[in-house]
Amino acid sequence: MSSTPSETPQPTPPKNDASKAPPPPPRKKPRWGLRILIVLLALSVLANFVLYANFQEYFTAGNEPIEKFHSGNALASDKIAIIRVQGTIMPPMTERLIKQIKHTQEDGSVKGVLLTIDSPGGLVADSHQIYHELQKLVNDSKKPVYVAMKRLAASGGYYIAMGAGPEAKIFAEPTTWTGSIGVIIPRYDVSGLADDWHIKSVPLKTGKFKDALSPFRPLTDEERELWGEILNESFAKFLTVIDENRTTLTIRKTDAPTAGDDPSVVPNQMELISEKTDVQEKTNLATGRIFTADQAIKAGLVDEIAFEEDALKQLQDKLELEDPRIVIYETPVSLWETLMGLGKAQEPEQKQQARLDASVPQAMY
Repeated sequence: MSSTPSETPQPTPPKNDASKAPPPPPRKKPRWGLRILIVLLALSVLANFVLYANFQEYFTAGNEPIEKFHSGNALASDKIAIIRVQGTIMPPMTERLIKQIKHTQEDGSVKGVLLTIDSPGGLVADSHQIYHELQKLVNDSKKPVYVAMKRLAASGGYYIAMGAGPEAKIFAEPTTWTGSIGVIIPRYDVSGLADDWHIKSVPLKTGKFKDALSPFRPLTDEERELWGEILNESFAKFLTVIDENRTTLTIRKTDAPTAGDDPSVVPNQMELISEKTDVQEKTNLATGRIFTADQAIKAGLVDEIAFEEDALKQLQDKLELEDPRIVIYETPVSLWETLMGLGKAQEPEQKQQARLDASVPQAMY
């Protein structure tokens, strides 16, 4: 009996177990929400560019004067503008005032300006810049300017008042202080303190006058003469401005320069004399002294004691306007500066700049 070869057992095919098969991939949901969000974002960016292009001046024209209603007839076409000088005359107030003056010059509906002053004075150059713009307003635009002094209108504040011209009227309140006609360069001499602390200043300079106002050493006679000439030039400009714009005041030249016993007083040969006083009483008004309102009236520094509303009424009568619109100007920060917070961001820089400016010797009225 023959034997049959053994057959190799065939592998058992796996059972089709659907329960162990991998699950099918999930169906992708349409991302309509994300697409809509991207489209809206793109439209928003485009809209912002369009708005910026059409209203660019509202974002970039910051610090331009904005007219505000003050009093009178709000519907009147003829206007009287009030420009306020308040605080020390220096940047950024200088630029703000010049913009306001130019605005009134270009606005044909502004028929006259009331300049109110509450200032102790300020920088020589800034005072003259504002004076110059007021002169253009009066002489070129033929718009009268009256001046209303508030608590203090001294030195550079009085200099600015002269910009109203010889035809103007200057009013002072009963408690106003004015005058202080003169020039000063603030300076400290700490050389004695430096010696006590064994501090020596040894600058490197290209000329002998480069550190002429150094606080670490006394002025030399040559330096005192040099700075005296500079001060006297600014002083002469001050008196000339007054002489040209106040018919009650005039310049008198002395034979010899006098400075008295005070070594800090620079000798000069010019005095300011009132035409309202007797010959025997013609004392020099330009000694840097302060005048009360009553004293200023007697000396011819001002024309009348009155308040702002009285000055407005007299200006209105001069212009022969029955019921004009009285406006004032404000200079806010721009919308761009507000949105970006630049006003606050620049504050530390402005303080640092102010400290640097304070350390630089500057002539002041």
